[in-house]
Amino acid sequence: MPINVTPQSSGFGAHVTGLDLSQPLDAATKAEVLAAWAAHGVLAFPGQPLSLEQQEAFTLALGNFGEDPFVKPMAGHAHILELRREPHETAPNFGSGWHSDWSFQATPPAATILHSKVIPPVGGDTLFADCTAAFAALSPAMQALCEGLNAVHSAKLPYGRNGAYAKETGTRTMQIITGEAAEATQLHPLVRVHPVTGKKALFASPTYTIGLDGMTQDEGYAILGFLFKHITQPQFIYRHKWSPDTLLIWDNRRMLHFAEGGYDGHLRLLHRTTVAGESPIPARKATAA
Repeated sequence: MPINVTPQSSGFGAHVTGLDLSQPLDAATKAEVLAAWAAHGVLAFPGQPLSLEQQEAFTLALGNFGEDPFVKPMAGHAHILELRREPHETAPNFGSGWHSDWSFQATPPAATILHSKVIPPVGGDTLFADCTAAFAALSPAMQALCEGLNAVHSAKLPYGRNGAYAKETGTRTMQIITGEAAEATQLHPLVRVHPVTGKKALFASPTYTIGLDGMTQDEGYAILGFLFKHITQPQFIYRHKWSPDTLLIWDNRRMLHFAEGGYDGHLRLLHRTTVAGESPIPARKATAA
């Protein structure tokens, strides 16, 4: 039986029903899921009360596990991060900045999979920005400029020795790992080509992109600042409102995301896995050295 895919009014993102993710996917259903994911970028599967093992199995049905640095995983589940914020916590919520997961890696994850367990009665939405649509909306001259550039990615701003997490004074349940290892840099094309759809997308974020290769800091920030403002305009945003037992999968090669707060005094609990990706495909060879 074909799955039911309901596109969102945002222009990307879709809700998917008509399948039970606690059971193994047959070849035809897997192909439908992958096609819907490529077409819509973000898929929400409501009504999926999965165990940790079932989430792991679904993740592996789509590809190998990604590597998750700088956050201690769950005991007995090396590839699952528990995104837990207790009612008493005072530190900022995890993921509260626009980013593509682990873009500072040589091969960043293709997908992130997040499964909701406990959802607060207020706040806690996840926002997505479509970097494919944002690139398409640029002028041809700006597209050409961006296609010739490499961006410098690093985890130093959040996870470095002087990063945001190292300077935290509030309480936090999640175990964050900070240090010198987070200050390494990785070059990626500022515009990448999606390996499935062939569409071009901007690939940079305020959290993990610290400059443009071959440019001064001021020059790079001038261009990046414009792009970050451009990408996060309302017309490129999908807001996901959570309910318990929803599994969400999104395409890190196409979009940024942002975890909203606004639920102080309430428990929020989700489990996260990632699917390994590939080296970003450049739109064209960068001109900078």
